[in-house]
Amino acid sequence: MTTQQLVAEIHKKKSFLCIGLDVDMTKIPTHLLQEEDPIFAFNKAIIDATNHLCVAYKPNTAFYEAYGIKGWVSLQKTIAYLNKSYPEIFTIADAKRGDIGNTSSMYAKAFFEDLAFDSVTVAPYMGKDSVEPFLAFEDKHTILLALTSNEGAFDFQTKKINDQEVYQHVLETSKSWKSSENLMYVVGATKATYFKEIRKIIPTSFLLVPGVGAQGGNLQEVCKYGLSENVGLLINSSRGIIYAADDKSFANAAADKAAELQQQMAAILDTIAI
Repeated sequence: MTTQQLVAEIHKKKSFLCIGLDVDMTKIPTHLLQEEDPIFAFNKAIIDATNHLCVAYKPNTAFYEAYGIKGWVSLQKTIAYLNKSYPEIFTIADAKRGDIGNTSSMYAKAFFEDLAFDSVTVAPYMGKDSVEPFLAFEDKHTILLALTSNEGAFDFQTKKINDQEVYQHVLETSKSWKSSENLMYVVGATKATYFKEIRKIIPTSFLLVPGVGAQGGNLQEVCKYGLSENVGLLINSSRGIIYAADDKSFANAAADKAAELQQQMAAILDTIAI
């Protein structure tokens, strides 16, 4: 999917909502445990109930890898269902990969060719030769970890090197990498006041923003500082949507929670000239 197609979908739905499909078998409704593939049954119900309200889905691969081969099959079925039934949806493999060049090439093939995701999250710590193999794929997007929403982000990401914080150095340096136009960035919603400085470095790049909802991030604050001329934001909510109920009404409850965020987003888009 191209960036232009993503932007068009945002305007069509008046939404820049991304729903995280982080499936914990201990939290899904118990009646689904009778299904042949409970994880896929859960995901399919959530997707069918919410696809008109969001522009992206983001499975965190750890929640599938934890269940071994069966979990990976559930992930394959989920992405195949999305690509077939809702091809207009932007898909994100939240895998946080990144390794030496030949290894990164194989990770990229796994997520872009075999699973056919539109994007994958990547850690920048090993530098450009660990990221450029992902960037080489046409119409695919590499979402680089820049400033995350967890408490430990302050251990390294905001430390200064020659009067520049590490996350800022990551942003600046990544712009020089080959095919950097395929980059997006992870910036946590709990770091909303940082968005103003981030937009000085990458004014139009898309930012994947976790942390709205269960982690306490504020949508209005993120949009105040983070919106760009092409919207440039994908706001992710996972637990706050998919676990809105734990009974047979779970999919409808998820749609209600997604609709709350979508309506807020529509109101924000209606008040700005984008």
